[in-house]
Formats: sequence, C-alpha cells, structure tokens
Amino acid sequence: MDTFSRITGMVFGLAIVILGSCIPITPAPAATAKAKPTQDAIPLSSRVSLTTVSMREEGASPRYIITGQIPRLAGSEDERVIDFNNKTEKMMQDEIQYFRDNVLAHMSAAPITSGSSFDAQYTLLYQNNGIWALKFNFSGYADGAAHPFHYSKTLNYDLEQGRDLLLDDLFAADAAYLKTISSFCIAELSRRDIGFYGGFEQGAEPVEENYRNWNITLDGIMITFDEYQVAPYAVGPQTVIVPYSELKPLINPKGPLALVAR
Repeated sequence: MDTFSRITGMVFGLAIVILGSCIPITPAPAATAKAKPTQDAIPLSSRVSLTTVSMREEGASPRYIITGQIPRLAGSEDERVIDFNNKTEKMMQDEIQYFRDNVLAHMSAAPITSGSSFDAQYTLLYQNNGIWALKFNFSGYADGAAHPFHYSKTLNYDLEQGRDLLLDDLFAADAAYLKTISSFCIAELSRRDIGFYGGFEQGAEPVEENYRNWNITLDGIMITFDEYQVAPYAVGPQTVIVPYSELKPLINPKGPLALVAR
C-alpha cells in the first residue's frame, strides 16, 4: 500500500470514529432464554402412570375371602387425577359392599363348603389422547351355590377433561348409534354357537341398559355382555368389537373418538 492510500485510510477511519461517538447508541435488546414448556403444557396423561393397589380381607363367621386390585393413577395431585382415583375406588368398594349385603348377609356362620368369595380385577384396554378405558371383572361365590357368578363394569375416562364418558358423548347429536351397534352385535352373536336365538335376543336389543358395558379400544367400541344376557351361563360372557368403519358416519367430529377413529 502506498503512502497516500495509507494516509487516506487513516483519515477516513478517524472520521468514522469521530462520527460514531456523536451518534447515541441504543442498547441491544437483552437475549431471552428459550421458554421451557410448563407442566400445564404437558398432557396430564403423560405425567402419570397407572398403578395397582391390592387388597385382601378374610372372615371366619361366616367364612369368606375378598380380594381385589384397584387401579390408581400416580404422579400428580391434579384434581382430575384425584377424581379418577376416587371413581375407581368407589366402584370397587360399591361392588364389595353389594357382595356383603346380598351374599354374606345371608350366609350361615357354619360353612357349607369352603366359604364365600369375591374377587375384583381390571384390565386397561386403551390409553391414548387423554382417554383411559378400563374394564372391571368381578367374580364371586356364595357358599353352597351350584356355581360362581361373574359380571363386569366399564369406565372410559377423559383425563384431560376430568370426566367419565358416556356412550352418547362419542356420537353426533341425534345419531341412531344404538341401532347401528345393536344390529352389528346381533349379526355377530347369531353367527356364534352360543344359543343366542334360544331366548336371549332381547339382551342385544337397542336399549341403553343392554349396552351399559362398553370400552373404547384401538379397533372399535368393545361391547361386553354379561353371562345370561345373550347366552346361557355355560357359554359365559360375550364381547363384540364394533369396528370404527361401521360407526364413522355417526361419530361426533369434535368428540373424543375423532382422533381414535381416524
């Protein structure tokens, strides 16, 4: 670089320094840390886990044994979790009390056989999109009876909304969903060698009581028919899964099945 260019550069640089010192400097905005997702932004179902509380009770006069497994969500004190736990606990305790009142209360102090018994179990059939679908299986025996008894109850709980779902919640207003479900179940049951047409047809008619035990599953709505409802005792309870393809035109597009049945 020649002498003229060096001097020119120095003069030009000095001018910039002088000019810069005359211009007010606006402080640069402080860097903000990237916001971390709050606990509320994480779905509640992702913050909890399903645990089991086991119980056992025995008595000698009359002789009996009560066993059970109660589902319980752990990992959060959210009021929706508390409500879920209260519902499952109450369901179990109500059935145990029914056994006390309607079986044990009529038993003699001296056992006829090995005594009476009652057992409560559950199965998690579906958990996704905030929905927890559980089926409760109850079995019992009254001392001296010819055979034990079995029945079921179901719970479909929307944990994000904090409420248990009704079958009606799944479908569009005024949709004739019971008729569709009933027709599918009757067709399916009639193909089974269970004696359905031996006087059990009314157990699958399109009335709410017949479809009280239902669960959301990955493949469709599972209907559980207790023993004696659609078949003789010897055949046992029956389940039918009504595929979502049969129900799609009836599903509420803003309801809890919208994501499940896609």
